[in-house]
Formats: sequence, C-alpha cells, structure tokens
Amino acid sequence: MAKFLTNRDENYAQWYNDLVIKADLAENSAVRGCMVIKPYGFAIWENIQAELDRMFKATGHVNAYFPLFIPKSFFAREAAHVKGFAKECAIVTHYRLKTDEDGKGIIVDPTAKLEEELIIRPTSETIIWNSYKNWIQSYRDLPILINQWANVVRWEMRTRLFLRTAEFLWQEGHTAHATSEEAQEEAERMINVYADFAENCMALPVIKGYKSENERFPGALDTYAIEALMQDGKALQAGTSHFLGQNFAKAFDVQFTDKTGKLDYVWATSWGLSTRTIGALIMAHSDNHGLVLPPRLAPFQVVIIPIFKNPEQLQKISEAARKIRSELETAGISVKYDDKDNNTPGWKFANYELKGVPVRLALGPRDLDNSTVEVARRDTLKKETIPVASVTENVKRLIKDIQVSIFRKAKEFRTQNTFYIDKWDDFVKTLDDKGGFIMAHWDGTADTEEKIKEETKATIRCIPFDAPEEVGRCIYSGKPSKKRVLFARSY
Repeated sequence: MAKFLTNRDENYAQWYNDLVIKADLAENSAVRGCMVIKPYGFAIWENIQAELDRMFKATGHVNAYFPLFIPKSFFAREAAHVKGFAKECAIVTHYRLKTDEDGKGIIVDPTAKLEEELIIRPTSETIIWNSYKNWIQSYRDLPILINQWANVVRWEMRTRLFLRTAEFLWQEGHTAHATSEEAQEEAERMINVYADFAENCMALPVIKGYKSENERFPGALDTYAIEALMQDGKALQAGTSHFLGQNFAKAFDVQFTDKTGKLDYVWATSWGLSTRTIGALIMAHSDNHGLVLPPRLAPFQVVIIPIFKNPEQLQKISEAARKIRSELETAGISVKYDDKDNNTPGWKFANYELKGVPVRLALGPRDLDNSTVEVARRDTLKKETIPVASVTENVKRLIKDIQVSIFRKAKEFRTQNTFYIDKWDDFVKTLDDKGGFIMAHWDGTADTEEKIKEETKATIRCIPFDAPEEVGRCIYSGKPSKKRVLFARSY
C-alpha cells in the first residue's frame, strides 16, 4: 500500500495529498473547494470532539446551537469584523428556484429575492451576540459560557483537504462576562485547554503566545494562539482564543446592571479549533509508510489480523482472537478484528500500517500451538512475539508508550528546527534552506512586520508567553527590540 505514496522527502505536498486520499480520510467533493470527510477521517474528528467536549464541560461550558444564516446588517455593526471576513463571505440572495420558459432547465426565481441578504456563517459572533442581548440584563445572568459544534463557510480560492477548505467543521466558544479581568482569564484558560489537548491527546508540542496586531482575529483586542511545527518546516496554527473586549456588546447594545446598579457593556471572548487539526496530525507524525496516529485519537487502537489457510483454521483462530478482543475492550482499549477473507494478511498489514493503527496483533496456527501472539507497533514498526496470557498488560503499556514516544519525537524535531537568529541574511537563508521556527527580534511596528512578510512570506506566528525580556535589534529594521518573537512560513 505505502509504495503508492509519494516520497515525503521528494514532494511533501503531494505526499500529504496522497496520504489523505489513500488512507481513506477525505476526498474532494463535487462542490469546488469542499471536501467529503470519509468514515475513517470522521472517526478521528469524533474522537477530537469527544476529548475537547469533555474538557470544555470540565471548565463549566455548555453546548448550544445558533443559525447557519446571519443577516448581512449584523456584520455591518462591527467594522473590523466585517472587514476581516468580507472577502470570504458566501451570500444567499434568493429562496426559490423555478423551471425556465422551455420547462427543461432550472433558474433562480427573480421574484423570490430576500428582503435582506443572508451571510452563510463564517463565524458566529454577530448572530450570537444578537441573542445575548435578550439573555442578559443583570450581573446575575453572567457569565454565559457557551460552545457550539458547527460548520462554517469561508470562501477560499486555493484549497487543500483539511488544511483550507471553503466549508469546514469546528467548535466555537462564545462567552460573556461582567468584567474585563474575567474575560481575559477565560481567553487565557481556553488557550491553555487547547494546548493541553494538543500535547496530551494529539501528541503535538505547541508554543502558546499572543498574536501581533496585524494577525489578530477581526474585532478582537487580543488573540492568543497555539502554534505547531510540521515536518516540512512550516508552522500550523492549531487553535485560537480571542479577548473581544466590549466591541460586540457595544455593536449589539448588550448591557447589564452590575452589583452597584451601574449600567455597563458586557465583556466577551470567543475561541475555536477546527478539522484542520486532522491535517496537523498527519503532517506532524506520519511517514512514508502512512499515517502515524496517537492512540488517544485513533479510530481504533488495536487491529487483530488472523493468518489462516482454510475455514477450519480461521474458526479456531477466531475463538482465540475474540477472547483477546474482549479482554482488551474490558481494559478500555478499542479493537477491530479483521477476519474478512477477501484480502491477504500481507495486504491487511500494509493497509493498517497506512491507516496508522497504533498496535497490530497477528495470530496464526503456530501462535495457537505456542499460546503466543505477534505484536507490532506503528510508530517504530518494531515487532515482538509475546505470550497470549500477557497481551492485555503489554498492549496497555504499549499504547501509553506510543503516545509518549510520538510526542517526544515531535518535540525533538521542533527543538532541532528552532533557530535563534540575529542577522537578516541568516534569517532569509534559514527560511529558504530549512524552514522551521525562527526566534528573532522585531521592532514592534506593523510596517516592518508587513515588509518581512512581503519579502520572505514569513509571518509572526505569535509572541510567546514565556519569551524572556532580551535587549536586541530588529532583524529587519535594526531598531531596538525588547524580546524575540516567533517567525515561520505557515499553512
């Protein structure tokens, strides 16, 4: 199977596309720029949802749902917000079709024009804050801590499966608070939740920081982000959290009476993580054999493959395999037993390697005679034969070790590809030759940031929270700088 993948080192972009298709994660749809997420890919998304949903609820959030359609006038109320999304908006203008004069074709009914055009949701701040206006009168109504699982549409001209599509799935949190301090604490709390999820579930090391003014979410006073490094040396933004101040409350006149009786505008946050995290999983961990999935997000953690020559052998092996599966499932491990006879064991080995199943168990007649089973781990491709009696204990240990090992490998890669650079020529050369994360001084001006982007296609990914104060000079302008920021080319 893996031989059909383009070599990762020769053409990383094609390797990625091959892998998404051949591992049955997703495919392009009949609608340009949109994708079909196939069952195996959606199972990964379901596991992402389950983990995040648990984490959100543990921090006091609840789920709700808001409309897909947003009146165009809502966007006009927050100038920075509409400016940020104007080029990506899809607009509904009519509500009915009819047959043409010949009765053979379908046309838009010109008499069925909407009184007000509707924007298909690119993000939900405006429609949600219109609702919050009706929900909030007093400090007793606060905080509101709501999350929404939804799809959004941002019209993209150049698309790529999972990484950038016209429609994608995500979650978006929208919270309302009585004070600026509470809202800022919430925005910081949620970027920490994302970082926890990325590192402990995705096995993906991330750098937490705040965005420069140029890179902030439209309408936000501050945007926090987690940034990860992919194996081709490019950065990927894996999640964002925004402190919105009172901008949306003022735009929709959402006021409340505080404890002293004073009327004030509500303070807001929003935060989101999307199906592009599946793209991050692929690009951060996988290899020329296929996917390498962290066990906590894999659709199933173990696959059992019988090796047999006739139905009699299969029957005996199946009895043993089903007992092993039952014991593993009792231990909380997800298992698939593939006893189909339409493909050879060798084909199955390659197929599940391609799909990134963390642990493979193979069971044949000789194993039955010896009360053993062959165990293979996907991350290192190492195999060993162990007693059946210890299989559950071994697999439990192996799954934990694979999760840790994948994270460690990704973190070592990031360390090896993070460069502290002080000269412009070295900055440009490193980007062209190696890519990676570059920690460099910046003078803090939007003009310099834009010129660096124009000349190198590198952007300030974030200003790391833990970046120490350090006197230096801007990599581009030579002006004084107090700390380094994180530059990279990105997806």
